[in-house]
Amino acid sequence: MEINQQGNNQPYKSEKKVTAGILALLLGAFGVHKFYLGYTKAGIIQILLSLLCLGGLIAFIEGIIYLTKSDEEFDRTYVQNQKEWF
Repeated sequence: MEINQQGNNQPYKSEKKVTAGILALLLGAFGVHKFYLGYTKAGIIQILLSLLCLGGLIAFIEGIIYLTKSDEEFDRTYVQNQKEWF
């Protein structure tokens, strides 16, 4: 169990991980998860990829990746470091 930044014994909890993961799985072809995380340019690219029938597959894979990462790793990778793809 990882300790949160306040130093108490409560486990670290990501505020955006579950929502971003579910949005990627359900509406990912439209780039909704990208817009939710603040990646406007990546969201537009995701929509364009959907026109080529690739956007849904990419979003599904991202949704699985989001949901399998730990909360702390998700925040570090996608919120703090702003990694837009995979």
